[in-house]
Amino acid sequence: QVELVESGGGTVQTGESLRLSCAASGSIRNNYGMGWFRQLPGKEREFVAAITIPGGSTYHADSLKGRFTISVASAKNTAHLQMNNLKPEDTAVYYCAVSPVLGYLESEYNYWGQGTQVTVSS
Repeated sequence: QVELVESGGGTVQTGESLRLSCAASGSIRNNYGMGWFRQLPGKEREFVAAITIPGGSTYHADSLKGRFTISVASAKNTAHLQMNNLKPEDTAVYYCAVSPVLGYLESEYNYWGQGTQVTVSS
């Protein structure tokens, strides 16, 4: 069993930044993928970014490249999602998940966090 704890969500204004963190614990593989997904109000959950831990290979959604960056944190089994120049359309619940691979499909991820709310006001 793997537990994931997300942190760093909140309410910001347009143009501001937030950094989300995800810490994994439990039966962690030596090499795995950690991904971020988000669910906008009334929409399906969508892929944001993923990274291999500890390798650091990344994959970002094309629509978010340049504003969102995923990275491995110095803390063990932790990754950050840096979100810059936030827009009201980024308002969503952001979920962290782990996978045996560096994937972008929900079906590739077998453990999920509870989610953290990000609200961007105009």
